[in-house]
Amino acid sequence: MIDLHCHILPGIDDGPATLQESLELARIAVEDGIRHIVATPHIHPGRYENSIATIQPALEQLQSALEDEGIPLTLGLGAEVRISVEMLSMIPSGKIPFIGEWDEQKVLLLELPHSHIPPGSDKLVDWLLARDIIPMIAHPERNKDILNDLSKINPFIERGCLLQVTAMSVAGKFGDGAYQRARELLERDWVTILATDAHNANRRPPVLSEGMEAAASVIGHEAAQQLVFTNPEKIIAHAHG
Repeated sequence: MIDLHCHILPGIDDGPATLQESLELARIAVEDGIRHIVATPHIHPGRYENSIATIQPALEQLQSALEDEGIPLTLGLGAEVRISVEMLSMIPSGKIPFIGEWDEQKVLLLELPHSHIPPGSDKLVDWLLARDIIPMIAHPERNKDILNDLSKINPFIERGCLLQVTAMSVAGKFGDGAYQRARELLERDWVTILATDAHNANRRPPVLSEGMEAAASVIGHEAAQQLVFTNPEKIIAHAHG
């Protein structure tokens, strides 16, 4: 399986603090059947001041440690980008990594605040689309506005945004609301990928299989497999092209 949203890099955001913790996450992922992870630390101006310049060295350090430890996992460069006005300058200046491509558009993993959908989000999506960048909305099923009213996702769906649902939401580990919304998004065939959004070994481990099995009970085994194999593979196929 391929995990396109994972906080596995050490000491760079609210994921693992040390290289040892990162390696522990990598072992859990491999045991679960994950063979490739796109590392997506937060880029959140004012909170996590990351950019390609900070993410790349952390990625290289971890990939090298994985090889030293004989852990059969490869890493890709990405980021979970909080929606902000700073994006408008960071993207043209090449500071933000994309997680891959989808139908010849670059894929940006875009995070909304958990509390709401900021006014003007649709305009920012239009700005990205005009530059051949397609947003993949991170864990929409956990956003308060969408939890309160599923139709709040509609402007994003209408614009063709991709959706990344958290595997543990489908498995019921993020509460009843997120579980319900995740299932509704699956039933509507709006979900592009399932990903772990892993942060640590205990509460939020890099486990995809449980969510995939839960998704299979909603949409069938073949469709669930597409969310952890086919679609993520399509996205990363051109990640370094």
